[in-house]
Amino acid sequence: MAERKPIESWLTDMDGVLIHEGTPIPGADAFIKRLRESGKPFLVLTNNSIYTPRDLQARLSRMGLDVPVENIWTSALATAKFLDDQRPGGTAYVIGEAGLTTALHDIGYILTDHQPDYVVLGETRTYSFEAMTKAVRLINAGARFICTNPDETGPSTEGPLPATGAVAALITKATGKQPYFAGKPNPLMMRTGLNAIGAHSESSAMIGDRMDTDVLAGLEAGMQTFLVLTGLTSVEDTEKFPYRPTKTVNSIADLVDLV
Repeated sequence: MAERKPIESWLTDMDGVLIHEGTPIPGADAFIKRLRESGKPFLVLTNNSIYTPRDLQARLSRMGLDVPVENIWTSALATAKFLDDQRPGGTAYVIGEAGLTTALHDIGYILTDHQPDYVVLGETRTYSFEAMTKAVRLINAGARFICTNPDETGPSTEGPLPATGAVAALITKATGKQPYFAGKPNPLMMRTGLNAIGAHSESSAMIGDRMDTDVLAGLEAGMQTFLVLTGLTSVEDTEKFPYRPTKTVNSIADLVDLV
């Protein structure tokens, strides 16, 4: 097997890797500090499309994690980049929050429910039956169906919440149309992120806590992959998948010395 190139840039998931339920994971501050001191390109990624990078930067800052806005990459940004490449200056009916609507406004998209080019489904804590009904009718009338991410549940202090993937399944059942998912595990999110920081997959690494999104996306984008055990995946869980991470570590603290 050919020897891997040294890691010159890093991509890391946020929830389960750097933070957990609003609290920084031990070692996360040291890892971010080491990255910034090294000058190596890096991105903090999230499949959550609710927040803008500025929102997330402020949220991380309150936890003692100093991540510049330009080093944050969300599924909303990946979705906007995809739509800008596919159909510049298009129109969309959007179900989602500020993270998604801002990203689409920033690429010059018009948000409308009148014959839109796309129906774009993102994360929100207030999915309405009226909005889902409108989405179904617009897709049946010819709008193309795009979804920010396939996560079926999301975390909350009370327990799991239905997330974008679950609502997408409802719309698919009603229309017979499958959405195109722009976020992880689509390697598109990795590649557009790497392009944004001028990095190359052969010399990049992806850190995540999930085999089915983080590790799979990193693997398919051609990067080295590190699985941390501070999130949703145990060592036993990794054996259930037909692919493996490059390395499994206990937490982000174990990766500080690799930067």
